Amino acid sequence: MLVNNKHYRTVWLEKSAIKMINQPLLPHKFEIYSSKSYKETANAIRTMIVRGAGAIGATAGFAMAQAVLEANEKNYKNKIKDALKTIKSTRITAQNLFYAVDRVYSLVKDEKNLKTAGKIAVDTANAIADEDADACKKIGEFGEILISDNDSILTHCNAGWLAFVDYGSALSPVYTAAKNKKKVFVYVDETRPRCQGAKLTSWELLNEKIPHAVIADNAAGFYMQQGKINIVITGADRIAANGDTANKIGTYEKAVLAKENNIPFYIAAPTSTIDVKTKTGRDIPIEERSEDEVLYMPGVDDKGRKTRVRIAPRQSRAKNPAFDVTPAKYIKGIITEKGIIKADEESISGLF
Repeated sequence: MLVNNKHYRTVWLEKSAIKMINQPLLPHKFEIYSSKSYKETANAIRTMIVRGAGAIGATAGFAMAQAVLEANEKNYKNKIKDALKTIKSTRITAQNLFYAVDRVYSLVKDEKNLKTAGKIAVDTANAIADEDADACKKIGEFGEILISDNDSILTHCNAGWLAFVDYGSALSPVYTAAKNKKKVFVYVDETRPRCQGAKLTSWELLNEKIPHAVIADNAAGFYMQQGKINIVITGADRIAANGDTANKIGTYEKAVLAKENNIPFYIAAPTSTIDVKTKTGRDIPIEERSEDEVLYMPGVDDKGRKTRVRIAPRQSRAKNPAFDVTPAKYIKGIITEKGIIKADEESISGLF
């Protein structure tokens, strides 16, 4: 997608270094972060220099390739096993991460020739990234038919191209609709505590020149009651076999509100986000992040330097689940690269 009228992907491989947009610096500064080892890349995933389902998956695939390239004949098997464990521990809810590292690892774990293993790993990681971008483009093409001219769309968190290799999931139908000359408006949930809607989704929409407004998470119900929102589209970090979906904390609330106000609620995600081994949402592991994300508000000072201020009493503690699970009964449909399906076990199993 576009940054100052230039096309970028969120993450890519240059020789043995992984290049990624440094997302915590946005929207105030655009910078490319370079990671030169798999451990550095794993830390970039953990600290959310790169974040979002598909972008995490692609980066994890590249990290696994880095581990293969770093190995030697004596430590090869142990090196890539350690890498597999380390990368998987970074973000436990994100299915795309597990999909990518398992796919690369399975193809190289028994390879005897290191040069061959390196080529297989790099080619596979690049293929995962390309497939992610292509899937998101198709999600836009399928999802665009759900959006009418002059519609207002609510989205939660950031499921645009920054969350994937390109195009995005929840925002891909919006981008496609705009390119097809439909007039659209996007209500952007902020989304606390990391404010990825306010920081990232709004920044994307500005670059794409799409009208929008950032709203407090708690304001979504107000605009639904006012008849200002026609459709809700969010992304997903993991979809269970029965259609239950884990996404950024607060998504469940939006789904319930949409149901109450007779507004269609859709999930947009590539099939790599679906985990058929996880039967229901109750089985999805939920990442608990640092309480500091809730207790402090990050920003920049007048000189553009990163800073943060505490917004709660110093004696107060916080709870910070990163995701919640929306039961399938609240989901009108799931927009995938293979089409729009119902959020049920039969429809999901038919994709594979």
